Amino acid sequence: MSGHAFENNLTNTQRWLITVAVMLVAVIEVLDMTIVNVALPNMMGSLGANADQITWVLTSYLVSSAVCMPLTGFLVNRIGRKRLLLINIVGFLLASMMCGMATSLSEIVLFRTLQGIFGATLVPLSQYVLRDTFPLEEQGKAMAIWGIGIMAGPVLGPTIGGYITESLSWRWIFYLNIPVCIIAFVMAIIVIRETPRKKQHIDYMGLFWMVLGIGTLQIFLDRGNQENWLDSNVIITLVATSIISLGIFIVRGLIVERNIVNLWLFKNRNFCIATTMLTLYCISMFGLMAVQPLMLESLLDYPTSFAGLVMAPRGISCAIGMAMIANLMKRMDVRWLIAFGGLLSAFGSYRMCQYGLDVDASRIMLDGAIQGFGMGFFFVPLSAISLSTLDSHATAEGSGLFSFGRSIGSSIGISILGTVFARGVQINWNRLGGHLSPGSPALSQWLQTYHLTLTDSLTPQLLGAELSRQASMISFVNCFWLSAIGFMLVVPLVLLLKPIDFTQTKLAMGH
Repeated sequence: MSGHAFENNLTNTQRWLITVAVMLVAVIEVLDMTIVNVALPNMMGSLGANADQITWVLTSYLVSSAVCMPLTGFLVNRIGRKRLLLINIVGFLLASMMCGMATSLSEIVLFRTLQGIFGATLVPLSQYVLRDTFPLEEQGKAMAIWGIGIMAGPVLGPTIGGYITESLSWRWIFYLNIPVCIIAFVMAIIVIRETPRKKQHIDYMGLFWMVLGIGTLQIFLDRGNQENWLDSNVIITLVATSIISLGIFIVRGLIVERNIVNLWLFKNRNFCIATTMLTLYCISMFGLMAVQPLMLESLLDYPTSFAGLVMAPRGISCAIGMAMIANLMKRMDVRWLIAFGGLLSAFGSYRMCQYGLDVDASRIMLDGAIQGFGMGFFFVPLSAISLSTLDSHATAEGSGLFSFGRSIGSSIGISILGTVFARGVQINWNRLGGHLSPGSPALSQWLQTYHLTLTDSLTPQLLGAELSRQASMISFVNCFWLSAIGFMLVVPLVLLLKPIDFTQTKLAMGH
């Protein structure tokens, strides 16, 4: 029989102190995934890097984090929960400090890699600790508080990053982590309880194939668009290496008894379906969140700080949705709450599909708020149901794999929608340009509006700029359509989840 084991000798005060401690470390890890994005142009001048080179500041963090995240369960068993958490907090603090002090591109890429390694297990560890801290009937409340940081953090990252970069310096984006890590370290020492260490066989061969497969996959996803995908021999090599390595890792993992990652966890229906749903949802959500700042800043000419404010309602409404969901989980079938969250997210994307070049900032904020509210309703019950039917000894490993679904889904979404946008602009430019001719009524009307003629020297320049704006807007709308469809595809999967009663303190069900 499997079920959820929790520490029932803790007081309410101790439980909420534990929640604050793990929330702090989880928030800074997910915040660092997006807070750096808006500071890249400022970093280029300081570090002497070009636009292509500076993206390795993002890639190095994402690759190292993605590689280490599935190892959470293995590391908890071998090192112990509390010891692992303390090591990672200190490592993340030192790496953040060194990132802020970096004087060259190679230095910051190295320190960002270390930041990703130490930060990788912070999110799954926080989920694992909360699962062990709260009884089942309080899981909704615990996951809601945890989820506010996990999902609202990346949403608010560009807002905070833009403000810090403009007001202080890009280096303070990293220094911001230092006091938070110190507070979290002290709290973790006081309130987090250690778990027994187990002598665990290290499957070096499995570790090698996993690191190689996930690492090359992450680099392929992050660099593919810049390298023009399969037109690049480097990308072809990465794809081939990733497919072969992950294929060997998966086949071997199903045969070898003591694999570095327990792939048999995916036999558990709720865990498998929930992880799949999270991955698909993050493809749509984080892909959308990657292209929206481009629309606000490059097309609508919003300043960075104002663009961050326009995107902020998504994070605020996400937090509100998560706060509401805790009580609803005790009264309703959580599967319908998840479905409602997915539908609301899709509705927000559908409304974005109506945008034009004259779209108002208040409309963008409202649609982002709708999406954020849906995100809160989707993420909290899904996180609670994902681990609810796993054996208690498998919770740490399950948390790592579940968080890996979020990480890899985000990378896939950013790659797909980034490519759709870039290719779409070129296609739309050619298509729109093909309709222009001296006798075109639309062209005549446009010339009259700007009091121009075809022979004016300014006409080609202004016409080219207008074509670029229109082509970009159409491409953004196509991205919004894709995200809406992606959200809709997630919704039917709730029918495959087993219902869980979160009003009960005890749960016994087959593994």
